[in-house]
Amino acid sequence: MSVLVSKNTRVVIQGITGSAGSFHAKQMMEYGTQVVAGVTPSRGGERFDGRVPVFDTVAAAAKDTGANATCIFVPPPGAADAILEAFDAGIELVVCITEGIPVMDMLKVRRVLEGLGGQRLIGPNCPGIITPGECKIGIMPGPIHRTGHVGVVSRSGTLTYEAVGQLSALGIGQSTCIGIGGDPLGGMDFVDVLDLFEADPATHGVILIGEIGGGAEERAARFIKEKMSKPVAAFIAGATAPPGKRMGHAGAIIAGGHGTAAEKIVALERAGVKIAPTPSDMATTLRAMMK
Repeated sequence: MSVLVSKNTRVVIQGITGSAGSFHAKQMMEYGTQVVAGVTPSRGGERFDGRVPVFDTVAAAAKDTGANATCIFVPPPGAADAILEAFDAGIELVVCITEGIPVMDMLKVRRVLEGLGGQRLIGPNCPGIITPGECKIGIMPGPIHRTGHVGVVSRSGTLTYEAVGQLSALGIGQSTCIGIGGDPLGGMDFVDVLDLFEADPATHGVILIGEIGGGAEERAARFIKEKMSKPVAAFIAGATAPPGKRMGHAGAIIAGGHGTAAEKIVALERAGVKIAPTPSDMATTLRAMMK
């Protein structure tokens, strides 16, 4: 079992002929991901790396190849339209790596997304998703992952890699790892992913990595308290950030005294989550809960 992606996932890369898209498309293909198509307007008919057909539109790519997931490497001014194009083409899972998409553009995406059925968005401004040994969609370093039973969900890309590296070093594999991104408006949040992990028999425990700003961690705490039967360990970044100053991600800002690390930690602890005191303790904190 896995969450959202598996060896059967068929991926189209939007922006495959750009520098970032081409680099990471090759990395995904080398990992074993089924990259079946690329999309770059006006480049239809070409072949990427001599193997992958390039189309002018996502609709044409999906129709011709049966793609059911996409990874977006389109520059910020056009990235929201790329997400909407993927939705219109019926793509089930949209992973948007692009950072810096205007908030008003993402507001339009959110309005469309809320009216959709089973289609999902991961990101933007995220590292993507990986089911180790089966499928990688995004920019995660594949070699640090190993197959196992711990789910990882995070607002931070680099802390995702840190948690995975710690788990693998301890001999603990991962079921699926998802970087949801740190923008104030995006797709899946902690609750969406935790719900999938709770339902997945191959996931036996979860590491949640949050940060200051917003209320996603507090919503996650309520879900964990009411619905989760599996152990959850967490780390909240930004404990020393000064109020009113954005730290890293666009959503990582303490406004009006709300969204502090202390508030999030208290909410999670009340839900039975064990908090890692430092980033170096994420894997060992969960391991102690799973014994």
